[in-house]
Amino acid sequence: MADYLADVKKYDAGADAAVVEKIVKHLGIALRNKDSSLVAASDKKELDRVRDNWGVKKLGVDAAKADAAVAKVAKAMAADSSKGRVTFYYLVAKELGKLKSL
Repeated sequence: MADYLADVKKYDAGADAAVVEKIVKHLGIALRNKDSSLVAASDKKELDRVRDNWGVKKLGVDAAKADAAVAKVAKAMAADSSKGRVTFYYLVAKELGKLKSL
């Protein structure tokens, strides 16, 4: 848990540990595998899955808003070669103003 929080804090110094923990629990088994614990921002299908499963289904926003948030986070994390899924999801939720609803 501490590693996930530290990674999120690279992008949001005031990150809420409770919110990060909720995202970790939501992602569950996906975080056990190195490959699935990362987001491949260069893969359109991967970004579409984040948009649909996280932005639309979990956070309840329309696809266009979710798509814009995913694109903005991908750009913000571009310098990071291994984009942690927890951090990516946290930043998408923050961009959409949905951290409190998690």
